[in-house]
Amino acid sequence: MKHFWVLLSLTTLLVTNSFAQKPDKPTSAELFHEIQKLNFLGTALYVAAHPDDENTSLISYMANHEKARTVYLSMTRGDGGQNLIGPELRELLGVLRTQELLAARHMDGGEQRFTRANDFGFSKHPKETLKIWDKDKVLADVVWTIRQIKPDVIINRFDHRTPGSTHGHHTSSAILSMEAFDLANDPNVYSEQLEQTTTWQPKRIFYNTSWWQYGSQEAFEQVDKSGMVSLDVGTYYPELGLSNNEIASMARSQHLCQGFGRLTDRGSDMEYIELLKGDMPKNNDVFEGINTTWSRVKGGEAVGDILYKVEANFDFQDPSKHIPELVKAYQLLQKVEDKHWRTLKSEELKNIISAAAGLYLEASSASASTTPGSKATINIETINRSSQNVTLKDIQIVGAGAKLTPNKVLGDNQKENFEVNFTVPANTPYTSPYWLNEPGTLGTYTVNNQSLIGKPETPSAFKAIFNLEIDGVEIPFEKSVVHRYSKPDRGELYEPFAILPEVTSKIDEKVLIFANSDTKSVQVKIRAGKNDVSGTVELNHPSGWAVSPNSIPFSIAQKGEEISVIFEVTPPSNESEGKIEPKVSVGSKIYGDELVEIDYNHIPKQSILLPSEAKVVRMDIRKSGEHIAYIMGAGDNVPESLEQIGYQVHVVDPNDIHNGDLDKYDAVVVGIRAYNVVDALKFKQPVLFDYVKNGGTMIVQYNTAGRWASQFENIAPYEVTLSRDRVTDENAEVKILAPNNSLVNFPNTITEKDFDGWVQERGLYYPSQWSSEFTPILSMQDEGETEKQGSLIVAPYGEGHYIYTGLSFFRELPVGVSGAYKLFANMLSIGKDEVKSDNNVKG
Repeated sequence: MKHFWVLLSLTTLLVTNSFAQKPDKPTSAELFHEIQKLNFLGTALYVAAHPDDENTSLISYMANHEKARTVYLSMTRGDGGQNLIGPELRELLGVLRTQELLAARHMDGGEQRFTRANDFGFSKHPKETLKIWDKDKVLADVVWTIRQIKPDVIINRFDHRTPGSTHGHHTSSAILSMEAFDLANDPNVYSEQLEQTTTWQPKRIFYNTSWWQYGSQEAFEQVDKSGMVSLDVGTYYPELGLSNNEIASMARSQHLCQGFGRLTDRGSDMEYIELLKGDMPKNNDVFEGINTTWSRVKGGEAVGDILYKVEANFDFQDPSKHIPELVKAYQLLQKVEDKHWRTLKSEELKNIISAAAGLYLEASSASASTTPGSKATINIETINRSSQNVTLKDIQIVGAGAKLTPNKVLGDNQKENFEVNFTVPANTPYTSPYWLNEPGTLGTYTVNNQSLIGKPETPSAFKAIFNLEIDGVEIPFEKSVVHRYSKPDRGELYEPFAILPEVTSKIDEKVLIFANSDTKSVQVKIRAGKNDVSGTVELNHPSGWAVSPNSIPFSIAQKGEEISVIFEVTPPSNESEGKIEPKVSVGSKIYGDELVEIDYNHIPKQSILLPSEAKVVRMDIRKSGEHIAYIMGAGDNVPESLEQIGYQVHVVDPNDIHNGDLDKYDAVVVGIRAYNVVDALKFKQPVLFDYVKNGGTMIVQYNTAGRWASQFENIAPYEVTLSRDRVTDENAEVKILAPNNSLVNFPNTITEKDFDGWVQERGLYYPSQWSSEFTPILSMQDEGETEKQGSLIVAPYGEGHYIYTGLSFFRELPVGVSGAYKLFANMLSIGKDEVKSDNNVKG
């Protein structure tokens, strides 16, 4: 654990980090490491498609061995994936994975950037990807990143020359990177960007190849590597007490929602990068031929003369002795004409000066959140833990116009506390991910502010500028305002200081299914963002639906308190879909946002404001059976969805089931990827199969192919071979292969029309082979591919039925796709005689 916290302190020292992280407290060895990085003027850009695509070994190597500024550009935020640690999906999953990427960069020393591309799910070919993404916009973002970052070298994670061989997003990231390499230096391309940046031409671009590109280690050994640079990324850093691959493993382990927690690794480990454009470097030196010294910039040599001496003669026992030299170098750096390097290196140098002096500068809000127009109190703590002459001239709260002018000498190890009070300006923007503020498309987020594009997160609403005079020179230090507090079971904690509406509302159930014309009670929760909030709430609804009463008054005394009001919602007699939206009136203002908070121990707390709404669906649905046993897998909302149409769902632990325990259930449903993540299932297959044999229905949802073979002889009572087959086009034509099978007839008639309105995909990880006992029910295919018949297969076993389905019910049911509900009800009803009509299904 010691090395973990040492590294955390190190890698957050000079990286643009999340504003809610704990303040940096580097050791002398870590400070020396950062001085070495300060004296390297070179930049590497690593490019891939998703969170977890990045090679953390190579990023850490570039940042900590080469000492280069290293940036990972992820095309997307991983919005289309799945979540192993919680309920967040789609845009909320993108927020979570963004923070996990930032946590990874804190570990490996890199920085993080994004484009506006939305991860819309698996794509089989870059043609599809670039069409959905809106290629021109995402290419513009890659060019923008290159012009801003100004990398000397670019490394692509994927190969642009092999379209169709891997995820379309992967190949697209490399295609865009290759195009942007040539376009970034053309002033006629995306010329509007040049109002805020300048053109740039990287020197060379590589592809991060490996043996898997060639099929095996043996095949790769025979490859001509004259066009490759080989790097031993297992190097050891004595000043950190860690190997590069240990750092990389810890960075990789930050991707917890993808289940990437892993053991650390040590020892020599080779990485290869193949030159794609530019001149081939010599001696495996990625930056060969590139001036990475202070002489690179006009006026930089004088700065370097000072800083190289500091590095050569660094005093590990008392780094504060170097402050006069560091301050002099800072003065000279302000005269450098090159704005890019002046800005970057000034921030690095200021942080080194702060660390050398043992400065602690903090601006902490007394509360975790506030609202526009409210009073805010900021507690200021300052301390100089050195004998150097430091005077606190003034403190400004940017964004509030507040200022203190203590003009006070900060004596050695003498803490000084201050308090700043101000009224939050009425036009202060709310705290929420900037890329979610406007409606986007399937493939691209809408961001109208060019300066925000690519940033990992929304800048803090308030920053404190500490103007210090150090050794006779005034230097500003910027700190985001945070909220510092403690919990008895966790100790000292930090979280962002959030600006929120004075009231938010939400409907917990995002999809409300009306299986008949009965009225349902709908609960609306109202949360106060400040004390003493009162008003009324209405529920907007689609035509043909009825809501009673028209409005409900409310009053909330305490900030953070939440109350509930109940509306009665009656659907029309015919099938219908629409949205209901709470609208809360407080005085002359109307609020329609829901506050979603994401709070895990490994990332800062996130506040997200989304439109407060729920989908309502009136459908005619019939069902048989009542009690369903559900074995959770990697996590989904299918149980809640089934309860919407009247089933009583019982989540069961496979550790607790024995012969006969399941007989009381009308069906057993196995959640997504359960055979991949639930070890206990390997002992319970006989129990499950006996249940089916004795007349039960077992439904197994998709599992990842190849990850369970060592534990299970088979996941079905007959032979089934899972594959990577999938149909990613959610609008792909669906044909019914077995029109007489009960799955498409009882108790609901299923037609091709029931596959309208599906989202993200048809399904994934279909079986490619199955025994003759199985009957395939459906066929479908993506454009240009062969027909896939494994999305839904059923077999009798004893007196019961076994069903395997790769259809993405876990995506379709939570968003209210009517046809998905009807088909799932049919699967649960197979072999049953008693049918409940739409007049007696529970609401």
